[in-house]
Amino acid sequence: MLRAKPARPGLLSSLKGNRPFLLLWLSNLFFFGGVWTQTLVLGWLVYASTRSEFLVAVYTAARLAPMLLGPIAGVVADRYDRVRLLIVACGWAIGAVGLIAALASLDLLPYWALVAGGLALGLAQSPAQPARSAMVLDLVGRHNLSNANALNSLALNMTQVIGPALGGAMISAIGAPAALWISTAWYVFSLVLLLPLRGHGGTVAGHAGPALAMIMSGMRAIARNRLAVAVLLVTLAANTLIWPVYQSFMPVFAQESLGLDAAGLGALLTCCGVGGLVGSLIIAGLGDFRFKGGLFVFGTAAWGGLWALFAVTGDVPVAFVLMGGIGLLSATFGVLQTTLLLMTTEPGLHGRALGVQELAIGIMPFAALGLGAVAQAAGVAATTLCAGLLLLAVLILLAARVPDLIRYG
Repeated sequence: MLRAKPARPGLLSSLKGNRPFLLLWLSNLFFFGGVWTQTLVLGWLVYASTRSEFLVAVYTAARLAPMLLGPIAGVVADRYDRVRLLIVACGWAIGAVGLIAALASLDLLPYWALVAGGLALGLAQSPAQPARSAMVLDLVGRHNLSNANALNSLALNMTQVIGPALGGAMISAIGAPAALWISTAWYVFSLVLLLPLRGHGGTVAGHAGPALAMIMSGMRAIARNRLAVAVLLVTLAANTLIWPVYQSFMPVFAQESLGLDAAGLGALLTCCGVGGLVGSLIIAGLGDFRFKGGLFVFGTAAWGGLWALFAVTGDVPVAFVLMGGIGLLSATFGVLQTTLLLMTTEPGLHGRALGVQELAIGIMPFAALGLGAVAQAAGVAATTLCAGLLLLAVLILLAARVPDLIRYG
């Protein structure tokens, strides 16, 4: 296991003099660029071939379903070499999506194959995520963990902004099949960057028991860890109440509340993405700062409050400002949830703790169905207002019940 020497605080402190983490960061950049680009291309092909919102939802559910494998993925991340797991994930993505691209090129791509492609994307991404996140601490150590996770979040936000835009541009310019082939090449670059890291993904000794026993022992250990449970509860609340709103309701807000067309919706989402980039840069620049737990709790609470304000505004300029703030504060949640979970658990539990986190994130598609049913009856504005205020209330209650998390750093 490699641990970098503590670097001076700075925006790129975890990257300076740490070639292994630089290679992992670049690999993540290409990997998630491929994920976001192909998510758009495959989703576009689904709707173009079916003209059915329900069938698009089925495709989305298939893409997100592998998140439910989080506990198993966590055991694998604790038990096996993490670099090899990431190499396998990249190889799987190259083969699976390359097959979809070949079928699209031959005009032999039925709906079920598109759903299978979405599932393949999910299987390449979600089960490998605990290993990907645990590798960060392995490579940079605790001192640079916040900075490293912020830089990873920065890469993810960059690909989330650029990937879909690039996918849409390639569909218009060269067609969907060629766009799939080009974006699949991103996985090849990600794989090549991982190869020099072989030998840096060693596991913690003592994990040779049955997988189910490891899951249960990990669950018990995490349940006894008050701070880790608190962090996971925040993850669960955010993915139950807020992320489904962003994933599902933004086109409705754009058209019904703000009177925006598709270009306006794209600008609104870009504003959120830019806010996320700025937030990640700010956290990266803070380095190994104190009171990470306080920023996590109060930043996430303010995030819920901004969503409540966004739900009731009908003013377009105000909506754009609020969306930028929402993106900014989303970084406090996205970066620090993983940082704090790794810091509050033992090294031998990191993979399984991150697997439980992945499971908590996996509640999102089910929560989206529930919030969609409520919105059908009460409207998206009222539903989002209640969701934002409820998240705010949950964080205030958590701050009162687990004050140690506020002081944790």
